[in-house]
Amino acid sequence: MQVAGKVVVVTGAGSGIGAAMARRFAAEGAEVVVVADLHADAAAAVAAEVAGVAEVGGVAEVGGVAEALDVCDADAVASLVHRTIERFGRIDLFCSNAGIATGVQLDDPGDAWHKAFDVHVMSHVYAARALVPHLLERGTGYLLNTASAAGLLTAPGDAPYTVSKHGAVAFAEWLAVTYGGRGIGVSVLCPLGVATPLLMEPLAAGNAGARAVAASGEIVTAEQVADAVVTGLAAERFLILPHPQVGTFWAQKAADPDRWLAGVRRLVSREDA
Repeated sequence: MQVAGKVVVVTGAGSGIGAAMARRFAAEGAEVVVVADLHADAAAAVAAEVAGVAEVGGVAEVGGVAEALDVCDADAVASLVHRTIERFGRIDLFCSNAGIATGVQLDDPGDAWHKAFDVHVMSHVYAARALVPHLLERGTGYLLNTASAAGLLTAPGDAPYTVSKHGAVAFAEWLAVTYGGRGIGVSVLCPLGVATPLLMEPLAAGNAGARAVAASGEIVTAEQVADAVVTGLAAERFLILPHPQVGTFWAQKAADPDRWLAGVRRLVSREDA
């Protein structure tokens, strides 16, 4: 998919990877970028930037629309989808992108397990449930779901994150199998270490799991992830991997799970020392 001329929705777009994608889509010449975030002020600030990015890039004026959205609210997600279609006539690309870290292992303070599944799995389900009928009717459209390298590998020190991100990848696979032959493109974004608060705050606190992630490869910027997204969408690749080594790790895991698990244990033990 080429983003130019498209109506795009990005959730979790008030900061981090979502904000970087919104700006990059504007620079690519998207017709409209809907910037949705739980925090209305953050969404409004990025939406205002979107027009500025387009202007500097010398492309046609891009509409930047801010929407306050709780991705865990199925009715709110459906309302956003329907409102956007009514206003602009279509949605070409929906990027379901919100995410949280929990730092939880077997315990469950504050219902962290359920919250992780709501944000990382059910938000994608709600988006697809609202949007797929529209895309099937048009015979075209694209879903980009943000997961994580943890959805292919693991996230030491955060069990709910790991398990729910695996669920996100599995749901994207199901969407691709079920609708990929009916005009709907599906990609899943699986970055490793990205310089956003989701990683950098626990890393600064000395969290062993965050240190293990940082030791596994380069920590890239959100803008570099957005670059990989645009390239991956253009090629219509299912797996978008801003860190190419994730594909290598994934293949090693599949080829010899016991060896891979032992290697991860050694890495975590070293970072925990």
